[in-house]
Amino acid sequence: MAPKPAASPPPYLDLQAVDAYLGPRLVFTNLSLRLHQGEHTVILGPNGSGKSALIKLLSREIYPVVKPGSWLRLFGHETANLWELRARIGLVSQDLQAGYRGGVAASDVVLSGFFGSVGIGPSQKPTVAQRQRVRELMARLGLADLAERPYRQLSDGQRRRLLLARALVHDPEVLVLDEPTNGLDIQARFQLLANLRGLARSGTTLLLVTHQFEAIIPEIRRCVLLQQGAVQGDGPISELLQDGPLSALFATPLQVCTAGGYHQVLPADGAP
Repeated sequence: MAPKPAASPPPYLDLQAVDAYLGPRLVFTNLSLRLHQGEHTVILGPNGSGKSALIKLLSREIYPVVKPGSWLRLFGHETANLWELRARIGLVSQDLQAGYRGGVAASDVVLSGFFGSVGIGPSQKPTVAQRQRVRELMARLGLADLAERPYRQLSDGQRRRLLLARALVHDPEVLVLDEPTNGLDIQARFQLLANLRGLARSGTTLLLVTHQFEAIIPEIRRCVLLQQGAVQGDGPISELLQDGPLSALFATPLQVCTAGGYHQVLPADGAP
């Protein structure tokens, strides 16, 4: 008798007919979306499309409206222990970057990932193993020389890589990146993208949430187009990162140029 094939793991994010508010605003109505481990994905959309709200659903900062036939499941479960969730899903966001005080040491930014905090407080007692993990990650991301440098003295690129190291302290299964290249110069952007490519190749599942096409590394193969809280397209990058779908998504005539697996978007001929 042939052995039964191993069951596929449940999606790490499973949204079914979800309604959700961000503050007083209804952001999603009947949103359904499934994201799987091992499938690097980009959520692409203009400002105000619901990208930030989607991240907040995933991180349990906001919750869906309770209604029949609707659910939000993380790794197959409708309830989640936040500490366990932080160990399985790492997050790099601009909101987090803005939350750190200028005087905190760079190494403490990374160390705070173990506690889900912004900085290290007097009640938090990092272990020797945790400090060693921080040193390893900072060395891996080219940050070893900055360990004692105050946060305010770091460039945006260095701060972004620190947050990447912070997100990796638990060796998460999924890494969520909210506009990771926003505000970075060319050198810092390319350095960060190289780090992300290495993570994708080593088995960390990436979820990139952005409106910037140059942040989409070649390892990302699935694209979800989000507009006004609704999925406008979901499929392979090769099909959706094309002139027609993107022109419709951003409501402006666009043409897509591709080289080396990266994409750039230009105004279409005749566009203002």
